[in-house]
Amino acid sequence: MAEWTTTILQENLVFPEGPRWREDRLWFSDQHDLTVSTLDLDGNLKVVAEIPQCPSGIGWLPDGTLLVVSMEDHRIMRVDTDGIHEYADCSRHMTGTANDMVVDAHGRAYVGNFGFDLFGGGQPCTTGLVMVSPKGDVRVVAADLHFPNGTVITPDGATLVVAETMARRLTAFRVANDGSLGGRRVWAELDVLPDGICLDGEGCIWVSDPGGGDVVRVAEGGEVLDRVHVNPPNKAIACALGGADGRTLYVCTSATVLPKDAIKARSGRIEAAVVDVAG
Repeated sequence: MAEWTTTILQENLVFPEGPRWREDRLWFSDQHDLTVSTLDLDGNLKVVAEIPQCPSGIGWLPDGTLLVVSMEDHRIMRVDTDGIHEYADCSRHMTGTANDMVVDAHGRAYVGNFGFDLFGGGQPCTTGLVMVSPKGDVRVVAADLHFPNGTVITPDGATLVVAETMARRLTAFRVANDGSLGGRRVWAELDVLPDGICLDGEGCIWVSDPGGGDVVRVAEGGEVLDRVHVNPPNKAIACALGGADGRTLYVCTSATVLPKDAIKARSGRIEAAVVDVAG
């Protein structure tokens, strides 16, 4: 097993989440700072959008339009040159705060949610994964998921894998031509709490663990192959592969997952380590 320790690239964030690599920049949401920002290879940080109801997952339509999950009002927002507009309202199909998202090559957005009031004392329960079609239609495409969180789609578009945080597993689905999901199977049972995830070129998945703190590289079936340690006291929240050659694992970290504490502490960081296999 190879092991690396991250270097801190950016500090004084509130709670960074939803990282994606695109156009030679790392894009991410700072949830409780209500911003979507980019960090380039020279370390320049730029705010590209402000989302008042807390941004989370991000992705792009085939035409390059940026989509952002607006957590507290269960909406997907479209970021255009003329401003920020509602793209889809998912509130009828979500029982908890909207969360992470992945957008496929056809422009279909798959969005998870907490399923219950995580920070208000709600009792954990299952919920569904929502799909927003390119026409803006919203429907549940997978039910009975335990806190659907980080999500990836294989390069051929045939398989979607979602982290079920509360069940400590990664769950895979076959993606049909119309975007619906079937053929549910357990991709990996885990000893960690899977939050944000990313896929590498060998078909393995990097899994962020806000419980134990590290990021682990997992093969289908659950074997842990590699590990990246972040700088304490922070814990890994989400991750993305990128950089000049695709081998930089960017990790969003925080010392706390509690919103009020995160706002007060501003312990959020972007950390990074160069790993062996590119995204």
